[in-house]
Amino acid sequence: MSETREPWDERDAGVLRLPSGRLIRGRALRRPLPADGPVPTYGVYLLGSPPPQVPWPARWLRWPDFRLPADRAEARTVLAEAWQRARAERVELACLGGRGRTGTALACLAVLDGVPPEEAVAYVRAHYDRHAVETPWQRRYVRRFGAPSGPAAPEA
Repeated sequence: MSETREPWDERDAGVLRLPSGRLIRGRALRRPLPADGPVPTYGVYLLGSPPPQVPWPARWLRWPDFRLPADRAEARTVLAEAWQRARAERVELACLGGRGRTGTALACLAVLDGVPPEEAVAYVRAHYDRHAVETPWQRRYVRRFGAPSGPAAPEA
């Protein structure tokens, strides 16, 4: 990441400002990209099957709809990388509907950013989408994401 990129505009739909100031865009893949804005410089796609090709660097995190990531250790690594990259890049997280899996992943990034795990879902609902994080097990996953038994949070 040697080059700083123009950040997201936090007034744009789906853009979440984390307490550190990092901006991340959450999006529903069933909707087209906004026609009049910048494109991501990095994307994380949270789907049960491989995502469509995109012209920017991206990762696929296997995550079936209404469920949890298939590989939780990989999810922690991928989300930590997205959080790190958001310091200087336009990072996008997206699933088909943009609420359940995307909201859960955004809440995990909020935990990495210092939001207490028990407050992260409310933070994302207040600042991204009031319906984000759709299932009880997704809420529990966010609370446990910050547990001390997991890998240490990445350095700011």
